[in-house]
Amino acid sequence: MRARTLLLLLVALILAGGTTMMARVWLASQRQAPAEAAPIAVPMPAKSVLIARSPIQRGQLLKPDDLAWETWPEGGIDKNYVLIGTKTPESYSGWVARQPISAGEPLAEAKIIAPGNRGFLAAVLRPGKRAVTVPVSTTSGIAGFVFPGDQIDLIVTYSVQEAPRPGSQPGPMIDHKISETVLRDIRVIAIDQKLDAKAGEANANLKTATLEVTPKESEIIALASDMGKLSLSLRSLVPGPGELKQEITDLPADAQSSPLSETYTVDSDISPLLRNPLKPKGTTDTDVVTILRGGSTSSASNTTVTQPKNGG
Repeated sequence: MRARTLLLLLVALILAGGTTMMARVWLASQRQAPAEAAPIAVPMPAKSVLIARSPIQRGQLLKPDDLAWETWPEGGIDKNYVLIGTKTPESYSGWVARQPISAGEPLAEAKIIAPGNRGFLAAVLRPGKRAVTVPVSTTSGIAGFVFPGDQIDLIVTYSVQEAPRPGSQPGPMIDHKISETVLRDIRVIAIDQKLDAKAGEANANLKTATLEVTPKESEIIALASDMGKLSLSLRSLVPGPGELKQEITDLPADAQSSPLSETYTVDSDISPLLRNPLKPKGTTDTDVVTILRGGSTSSASNTTVTQPKNGG
């Protein structure tokens, strides 16, 4: 009887110990489960997106130097951003900004427009500006090295007629050539049908240049093109002393160019054998001759009155 009791007691102790061990194992597993279920924070990889290197104004023609690559967290990348490996800054050369883009802001194709797309030319023009096309040649277009986005001066060369001098033998009207700068600091927005500029490419056979001007300047160009031959004079990127470089900003609709100082050249400025046809009425051409007689000196002049054009 005693042996049976001892056996039962031993079995009870073994069961109690096993139950205790199982309980401890179950409790330990329950404590580890939440820790294993918690996600491990893994840093998101960064990619490079195309951004504006400096502020880009509305209507500005893009150049590769205006853009740069910048690392960007993948979680903050919009589907409209340009990722590295898809395109290059050169891919957007000649595109125009439809909206202003701040420095450091990712480039989104919704804010720019490609050359040739509908509305491109209208997007290039600043407020209050007009597009005017002028005929040019390889020579008058600076050997084809004028590109969209450049600033130029517009020169017109034409003829003026002068009546023969009074007292001289009757004869035909005398033709004189005059070259005059009629507009300055004008932006080129297209060459022929091209609105973009590719590096190292010259326009060998250009025929037209499209300029951005004010309504008043468009009238001046229309008249100048009928008066004579038009030529383009390329301006430096760095303004000279006394010159003000016009920035690409949103101008009021009635904005006009500032008054320009009169600049022209007459054929008589090049050759001393020609008379200046622009001398006002009453101006005289005087030749002075010095006469030496023994120890005395005297002067004699031959004066001719210049007859102004058309008797004006």
